[in-house]
Amino acid sequence: MPRRVMEGKVVSDAMDKTVTVLVERRTMHPIYKKYVKKSAKYAAHDENNAFRTGDFVTIEECRPISKRKCWTVTTDPTSLKREAQADGNSAETAAKSPAKAALAAKSKAGAKKSKASEK
Repeated sequence: MPRRVMEGKVVSDAMDKTVTVLVERRTMHPIYKKYVKKSAKYAAHDENNAFRTGDFVTIEECRPISKRKCWTVTTDPTSLKREAQADGNSAETAAKSPAKAALAAKSKAGAKKSKASEK
């Protein structure tokens, strides 16, 4: 039988060799047909204490390690890419990309013209 795999964000790393992972999912409400976010927290085993609060991780089902802990933390390239993309929205990377830099310059120039016309 295959093991379940989920992706989530580490919300606590205060325990030794354990992290708390918040997994969010979207489900459709049966009556209102609106998508609703549902979340659950899982205690996951982190052997080397490698993960910190805010990291995106993948957890995989395993044998029971303790009363509440039956998940282990694994990482894969997709979770690392998602973290890089989250950092990619900063102003530093916008300045590195020539297209984004040109767009930012145009928006700044437009803002200066509108301020000058108001005065």
